[in-house]
Amino acid sequence: MSYTAAVITISDKGYAGEREDTSGPAVCKIAGDYGFEVKYKSIVPDEAEMIKAELIKCADELGITLVLTTGGTGFAQRDVTPEATLAVIERETRGIPEAMRAASMRITQRACLSRSAAGIRGKTLIVNLPGSKKAATENIMAVIEALQHGAEMLNSQGSANCGELAR
Repeated sequence: MSYTAAVITISDKGYAGEREDTSGPAVCKIAGDYGFEVKYKSIVPDEAEMIKAELIKCADELGITLVLTTGGTGFAQRDVTPEATLAVIERETRGIPEAMRAASMRITQRACLSRSAAGIRGKTLIVNLPGSKKAATENIMAVIEALQHGAEMLNSQGSANCGELAR
């Protein structure tokens, strides 16, 4: 079954046209390769209200199944993506960022500095990814198959064959 996706790049410089967005297109390709139809893409600055508005639009207005954000998950003062995400979700899904950080820690110790968050709003799963193409790609690859199953669970009437998980 095919589900929809949105990719939102969060970057002051990308929004201003001062930096080419490379993580957004990379994430779009991976989502597409794993059966998600990317229906919406945008670039917004590191502004909490704009990030929240985009997340709400994707979930409530567009009915997107999976929203992937790139950027704004670090320690800089303007990195507010996790806070914006946590403000709009209804149920947190802590295992997703935990799995991404665990996989990334095998590559770099700096992975523990990621503040990525994830959660559910209605029938939409929202996942924060780092802003660099390399880190965003590594992180989504660590969880993409689980995200497929999560999309199935969100859109099922029951358990979505939870007992049939492939190991």
